[in-house]
Parts: sequence; C-alpha cells; structure tokens
Amino acid sequence: MNFKKLALYGLFFLFLCVPFSYSQEFQPSTFGNGLLNFMGKDSTWSAKVGARMQLLSVSSWSKNDEGYGNPEQNFLVRRARLKFDGFVHSPKLVYKIELGLSNRDISGGSQFTGNTPRYILDAVVKWNFYQNFVLWFGQTKLPGNIERVISSGNLQQVDRSLLNSRFNIDRDMGFQLRHHFTLGKKMLVREKFAFSQGEGRNVTEGNLGGHQYTSRLELLPFGKFTAKGDYLGADLQREETVKLMLGATYDINKDAVKTRSNMGNYMFNDVGLYQTDISTVFLDFMLKYNGFSFMGEYANRDSDSPIALNSDGSETGDTVQVGNGLNLQTGYLFENNWEVSGRFTNIHLNETITGKEREKQYTLGVSKYIVGHKLKVQTDLSYLTLSNGIDELMWRLQMEVHL
Repeated sequence: MNFKKLALYGLFFLFLCVPFSYSQEFQPSTFGNGLLNFMGKDSTWSAKVGARMQLLSVSSWSKNDEGYGNPEQNFLVRRARLKFDGFVHSPKLVYKIELGLSNRDISGGSQFTGNTPRYILDAVVKWNFYQNFVLWFGQTKLPGNIERVISSGNLQQVDRSLLNSRFNIDRDMGFQLRHHFTLGKKMLVREKFAFSQGEGRNVTEGNLGGHQYTSRLELLPFGKFTAKGDYLGADLQREETVKLMLGATYDINKDAVKTRSNMGNYMFNDVGLYQTDISTVFLDFMLKYNGFSFMGEYANRDSDSPIALNSDGSETGDTVQVGNGLNLQTGYLFENNWEVSGRFTNIHLNETITGKEREKQYTLGVSKYIVGHKLKVQTDLSYLTLSNGIDELMWRLQMEVHL
C-alpha cells in the first residue's frame, strides 16, 4: 500500500472516530448538507464532511463527406470529491478542503507537481479580520469569470462552456483580499484582489516565472441574490424581484510559462521555460427573476510575446492561446422543477498565431432538479461548427449526487 492511499484511509478512519470523542457534539443534517456535522462543546470549532459525484455518459458524432458516422461513446465518473469545511477558534476564521478522486479530477501531474496525482483542489483559510474585510490564504479558485467560480455541482447545464475551457484562470496558490460595501439603499459593491504564484494548482517546484495578479469588481444594483444565487446556475429560488450582478476581472500573469496563463501546456525551449506576460479580461453578468435566468460572459486574452522562442530566436512550436470568446446562456425553471436552457458560445482565437479555427457551439439542455442542485439529472445536446466546415454533434446525460 502506498503512502497516499494510507493517508486517505487514515483520514477516513479519523472522521469515523470523531463521534466517539467527548469534545464535540454531533449535529444531524438533511440531505445535501453534509454526511457528518460536528460542533465543539465550547463552540470554538466546527467540522462538516461532504461527498459528491457526477456520473456522465457522452456520445459524439463528427460529420464527414457521407454525413454523420457512428458515435464515439464514453461512460465515466466525471467528478468524485470529498469536502471538509468549518471554522476554528472563531466563526470569523473558516477553512475549506476539497479533494478530487476521479481520474479527471487528479490528472495533469508533471515534473512540477512531483510527478504525483493532483488530489488537492481547495485548501484555503478565510479570516474576517475587520468589518467587511476577509483575507484568504491557500489554494482555491481565483476571482475570474463567473461560470468558473460557480461550483461544477451547481451548473445549469451538464458542464461549463467552451469559453471557460479556453480562457478560465482556475485555481492557484496565494493570497486574496475581499471586501464589500453598500451604496445607497440597495446597491452592493464587492471588491476582490488576488496575489498568487501563477502556476496553477498543486505545483511543488516553487515559482517558475513571475507572479499572478487578479482584480475583480462586482456591482449588484438591486441588492443581494437569495441564497447566493448569483453564483448558482438556474433560478431555483425564484427571485421575487429582479436581481442583477455585473462583474469585471483583470488578470496579469507576469513571466507566465504556460500557454493559457496558469493553465495549458508548459512552454519549453532550449534553455528551460519560455516566459511572457499574459493578460486576461472578463466581463460578465447574471440576471434572475421568477424562474428565469440569463448569464453572459466575454473573455479576452493577450500576451506581449505570444510565440514561444528558443534563445536563438527560432520558434519552439508553442503559442499562447490569445483571442476572445463570448458565451450567452439562459433558462427557465417551471413550477415542477424541470428546466429548459440554451447556450451560445463563440470562440475566436488568433488564427495566425494559434492556428486554431473559429468555433461556434449551440447547446440545448433539460434538467430535473429533484433536491435542488444536490440531486439532479441533466442532459444536453450540442452542435459545434468550425470555420473550416467541420461539424460535430454531442449528447450528454449526467446525474449529480451531493451528500
């Protein structure tokens, strides 16, 4: 048995033993709110243990001269995760740990992660040290595009859009400072700043290039969404009045060494790693009212020198994925908790630099929310077209269970 498996079994055993300790009280929970919930008798700590999984079926057809051929099919555990959260010493000092266990969750290991699976998704501490100021430290999502920050378990369709897969800035290790205040009677303003390593998650070899700096501003002119609905897919709360969030993010990764800022492939050259400054801009919004939802995102990535070079000026073959994208998504939730949704995504990478064709994808989705996002079945059908005339159909069916 290797060390990692032993550690996971030990962690599981530890939580099995917790109920037998006399220093805490067990608190029963409802479905979707954690497998185990504990509170210290002196109320100086709490712990919640949860688990979730997504079971996915995918079929895709590519068009050729004779039409659409036989489908390629795949069945997989898309996500399988353990989650731990609570507070220590004071409710103003909270923590979150999320571990990924599926192949898709832990893939991406390299020499920079010690050639080990990337089990850790989130490991972060949040300290509300003064009034509306909260300091975060650890590995977690950067304050990027809204679709990325929405949990994969709370999505309106089976998975995120092409815009997110091409442009998102994902997770990183570092500090974040968050603050909010109210203007007038209703308008809520939220400011988010991040200073991070710039290499993505689970890197163990230290900082390879420069650092990453992220700033985000959010305006909610009609006040807060119900139950943090601005970061949930679908209007499950059926907002009684119009709710709107407008957001803008600017991210700069200094001396980045990957093709998509802190994501993508490493850009190796004859002397090590090619470095270049990469900037990313997101503009997005979320609108909800009485079962209707509408989300929009625009992304743009640029670089001061997007073509990777060797020391003699020759090209390595790697390029920064510069360009822009647009994603529009809407849906309506019926009284019986069935929802119909639609999405349009347009990706336009710089073809001269990247060699990538323009992509347009149209997606129609149907969801049944049995217990909100905690237990749901979703299916969608997507039509992808490239500028060179190649088309593709994709059908997906997924079940989400969140304990």
